[in-house]
Amino acid sequence: MEKRKKAAALKYEKGKDNAPKLVAKGEDLIAEKILQIAEENQIFIKEDKELIEVLSTLDLYQEIPEELYQVIAEVLVYIYKSTK
Repeated sequence: MEKRKKAAALKYEKGKDNAPKLVAKGEDLIAEKILQIAEENQIFIKEDKELIEVLSTLDLYQEIPEELYQVIAEVLVYIYKSTK
């Protein structure tokens, strides 16, 4: 059985949002489109199979739950260090 490709996108607006929100998620062709849009807009992509499994259970535009704050913070630190 072939594994399905999954992708999700988060958005956070400082001063407006309390926590990052899930703004896109999908499998297969939708996942490919999410990744394509991210690449075209030079948005950082982080591959994390465990995180995508959790994010895929959230509703669109739902803020991430507190249980994910630490892991998302680690991803943001990774992005910050990668772009310097």
